[in-house]
Amino acid sequence: MRVDRLLSLLLLLQNRGRMTATELAAELEVSPRTVYRDIEALSAAGIPVRSERGPDGGYSLMDGYRTRLTGLSDAEAESLFLAGVPGAARELGLGAVLATAQLKLQAALPPGPADRARRLQDRFHLDAPAWFRDADPVPHLASVAHAVWEQHTLRVQYRAWGGTVAERELHPLGLVLKGGIWYAVATPAGTPTPRTYRISRLLTAEATHTPFDRPPAFDLAAYWTDSSRRLESQLHQATARLRISPRAQRLLPMQFGTAGTQALKTAGPPDDDGWTEVNLPVETPSVAVGDLLRLGTEAEVLGPEELRGEVGRVAAELARRYGELTPDA
Repeated sequence: MRVDRLLSLLLLLQNRGRMTATELAAELEVSPRTVYRDIEALSAAGIPVRSERGPDGGYSLMDGYRTRLTGLSDAEAESLFLAGVPGAARELGLGAVLATAQLKLQAALPPGPADRARRLQDRFHLDAPAWFRDADPVPHLASVAHAVWEQHTLRVQYRAWGGTVAERELHPLGLVLKGGIWYAVATPAGTPTPRTYRISRLLTAEATHTPFDRPPAFDLAAYWTDSSRRLESQLHQATARLRISPRAQRLLPMQFGTAGTQALKTAGPPDDDGWTEVNLPVETPSVAVGDLLRLGTEAEVLGPEELRGEVGRVAAELARRYGELTPDA
């Protein structure tokens, strides 16, 4: 592991120029004391590291020195596919590998492209998780990823939505990161149909050494697209007819995602106050009531009649409850 760290330190100095021990320690996730020892090791190996004291000091390589030790290992090359989602790389246990791979790639580029690559890194960042939601704990993600890569059977305990716990032997076909949530696509042993498992619901995950045959025609991206559409159609069991204000028209895509965006595309003409009618796909009545109440007074449910009545009943109960809390004049 120290050899990898020494190479990373050398590449940092080559790519970025002068750096302090504190900056190097932060990049390498070690203590400054470890950096001092590593600098001594590089010097002893004949690497011309220059040390400068003072507030503008630090470590740098002698002018003109460049290493050609920039070949990527298999793991580093694989990690580059996650370069846009460093959080995902860390969760998969590839954070340090990805950092080393990026340093090697920068060191191998000539000055012009290397400068452009650094500018891109400074100016663009992809943050996959959704707003206002903590990431799922995924202690078994590395085990699942290993089984996916090695094409080995996975033995798991999985907590279903209803709370029941089931034991399964899975043939893991792929991993998907959607809105900051990790999913495994796997085929239960003995069945032909892939299913989707939320990795945070895995209570245990043991990668065995038993290989399985991956379906030759399986396409992870195509499966995920088709599965997402089927799930959406299952969730949206009804259509609510709404009259919404201009403010609600802005809120609809944020609160209802694709369904809200599509509803606005088929909206009727606005009235004199800017209100318009839309048809919005919704889930079960109990879920739909809560979702629609988030729009507050910016929306009116026109139909179906049962949904309109249930929203009205809940709104009346809220008015009664909060009315009871109103202090006497």
